[in-house]
Amino acid sequence: MIRLTIALLVALPLFAQSDPLSRSWNQPVEPFRIAGNVWYVGASDIASYLITTPKGHILIDGGFVETAPIILGNIAKLGFEPRDVKILLNSHGHYDHAGGLAELKRVTGAAFHASRREIPLLARGGLDDPQFGNRFPYPPVEADRIVEHGTQLRLGGTTLTAHLTPGHTRGCTTWTTTVGEKGKKLDVIFLCSSSVPSSYRLRGNPLHPDAVEDYRRSFSILKSLKPEVFLASHGVFFNLTEKRGKKLSFVDPEGYRNYVATAEEAFEKRAGNDRSSAVR
Repeated sequence: MIRLTIALLVALPLFAQSDPLSRSWNQPVEPFRIAGNVWYVGASDIASYLITTPKGHILIDGGFVETAPIILGNIAKLGFEPRDVKILLNSHGHYDHAGGLAELKRVTGAAFHASRREIPLLARGGLDDPQFGNRFPYPPVEADRIVEHGTQLRLGGTTLTAHLTPGHTRGCTTWTTTVGEKGKKLDVIFLCSSSVPSSYRLRGNPLHPDAVEDYRRSFSILKSLKPEVFLASHGVFFNLTEKRGKKLSFVDPEGYRNYVATAEEAFEKRAGNDRSSAVR
């Protein structure tokens, strides 16, 4: 036990947020209900969502290593028991969304579901990332169930559908569900990510040779979806700060369409400028 404790203390700095921008994404905020049985339990920009049902709960995304205590605390603040989380999901295997998964899985005892192409990256704790290499490690987490495109998860009257939207990572997964709000049915999306970080190599990358095709296929899928409530892995994607402050509504189909269109335009510009990478 002493050796294990020492090992954890030595390893923790390897997983810690190392820059001011990352730390700014992870500031604590009060949890709140978004719509129906969907609750926000994440940090200031790093999102995490709790979907409550009479048969147990579903948790989407684990943030950084340091976000896990924030998420668990927010669940408790809302009056729910972390041990009642039965299903744990992930948008994608980067350290700002998967860093806390191992701890959340340990505390809740939930079954962790992940897409087939993301499972190896999650099990490696972010090492050998096709784009980032070994820059952003986190505690490895093993999946209990494989998610495919169109997989439906049902719990306590709630159904979530998986939409594989790779590009940002090889197994990026967007989730959708429908909730009741004031006598109406609202379609909700939890978008993975469509961003293209500046360091990404889109063409000629042997670790992700089909990156361009993945992005384009994913944009086609995203444009086919028509959600009314737009949520995503980063708050900045859907104006979380303004919506949390009630300056804007979470019912925002136009905001979703605009995000997808802007992200696709930015991607195509990058893809057009990235042709030289094929010969590097």
